[in-house]
Amino acid sequence: MKRFVLLLVLLLSLGLVAAQCGGANPPAAKEAAKEAPKEEAKEAAKEESKETAKEAAAPSGKEVNVVIGFTASKTGEQEVPSSGQTRGLESWLESVKAGITLADGTVVKFTAVSYDDESKKERVQQLYTKLINEDKADFLISPYSSGLAEAAAFTSEEYGKVMITTGAASDETYKKGFKAVFQLYTPASRYLTGAIDFLANQDPTAKKIAFVYENAKFSTDVVEAAKVYATSKGYEVVMAEGYDPKTTDFAPFINKIAASKPDAIMGGGHFNDGTSFARQLSEKQIPIKAVVLLVAPPELKFAEVGDAAIGIIGPSQWEPGANYTAEAAKAAGMEWYGLTVPDFIKLYQAKHNEEPSYHAAGGYAAGLLLQNAIETAGSTDQEKVKEVMNKMNLLTFYGAIKFNTTAETHGLQDTHSMVYIQWQKGADGKLVKQVIWPLEGKSADPIYPVR
Repeated sequence: MKRFVLLLVLLLSLGLVAAQCGGANPPAAKEAAKEAPKEEAKEAAKEESKETAKEAAAPSGKEVNVVIGFTASKTGEQEVPSSGQTRGLESWLESVKAGITLADGTVVKFTAVSYDDESKKERVQQLYTKLINEDKADFLISPYSSGLAEAAAFTSEEYGKVMITTGAASDETYKKGFKAVFQLYTPASRYLTGAIDFLANQDPTAKKIAFVYENAKFSTDVVEAAKVYATSKGYEVVMAEGYDPKTTDFAPFINKIAASKPDAIMGGGHFNDGTSFARQLSEKQIPIKAVVLLVAPPELKFAEVGDAAIGIIGPSQWEPGANYTAEAAKAAGMEWYGLTVPDFIKLYQAKHNEEPSYHAAGGYAAGLLLQNAIETAGSTDQEKVKEVMNKMNLLTFYGAIKFNTTAETHGLQDTHSMVYIQWQKGADGKLVKQVIWPLEGKSADPIYPVR
């Protein structure tokens, strides 16, 4: 009996040792590692690491549909520039119709939902609420013009939706504490500073400037900043008067301009008033050295005013002659992203059979920036996309893009710069836009003085 008990105890002890060593069926990988030489173990680990990496990079097969919401002025006073912006955005949507692939293999596809805001603020607020609540828009693009864009910004911020504002240059929108609104355009405060620098470079004897401008948010912001800048440069502001957005008869203003005898006229507002003002200014033939108007001159449609366009200068957010390249990005220590300027022009012309305006370029660029943010974030999550936007520092076909991240002016555009065009007659007698400022980007010498 004692022998039996001793034998039983011995067997139990052996079983316990076996269990402590890993059991009767240890993992195959552990057994291989125990028996393999050290170098073979290292190689096995390397191979295992490679296989893991391959699995992580393999397409997940997941497909996500992102809804982009926006309104456009298909009717109303902003119809012309808004339609250009919309065509640019539609061109971007066409370029990503197959979707974009994220690092984890997720394919993101885009669907757009839009409505006619009729150039009315009250409709913008209603429609952006509808886009978010009913159409389930994930990301937003602003309507055209600063007033309409600000109306949309309040709605996008209320719901925490990222919105890229294009076609909107007002600084004031970005002083309201918004965290999800990002400006693509050069701010209004810098819109006409280059025109004043141009005047100083062209004619040191010019000392008087008359500002005549539309009583609208965008143009008022531009002119207020330009007046301060002009005064700081030693210019005398001999006139500063606003006009109603629906003004069609500019004779009273032109008479006051003639009486004040300025060297340069600066101002305007949007397309319709700008073209009317240019036409009537030409008819009066008052002596003037330079005329700089907002928004209207860069549009190709401005040529419809005929010879009244000759000599008119306009600040532009972008022009086809802009020389933004990957090489320029490298030299500036910036990341280059997206297609080249010639490729954008080719793509746009193939779809719309016209040369793109800066409004069209802005529409395309808005989509391109959203694409970059989603790709870089590797996600369509709002907070992750916002984080990327806050750190963005890109050079694209549209120019430099970086957003202010201070509490005071979060989302304000920091690096994008204006170019200035002037309408002239080409060798064939046809009207053509020429870049006249900055000097390093000019395509022709300016007509100066105009009259």
